[in-house]
Amino acid sequence: MVLKEVIVQNQVGLHARPATFFIQKANEFKANIWVEKEERRVNAKSLLGVLSLGISKGTQITIITDGEDEAAAADAMEKLIESNFAEN
Repeated sequence: MVLKEVIVQNQVGLHARPATFFIQKANEFKANIWVEKEERRVNAKSLLGVLSLGISKGTQITIITDGEDEAAAADAMEKLIESNFAEN
């Protein structure tokens, strides 16, 4: 199991388009991937789950991965968030 804490810095947080990119990236991996905000944990491969967290700019989240490609999945999810979902 791999845990990574990251802060969402893009303008709109993890809503609509960025959330779609987040879920698409999560679905590239076999590992189970969760995103946790405060005490709530949801499946990172579920659009409704991710949107239900209401993650806005400046929110700290934890990415949790578990499975055969967990390290690669955790790194990829962290890089996607840190890239601000390719926003300029």
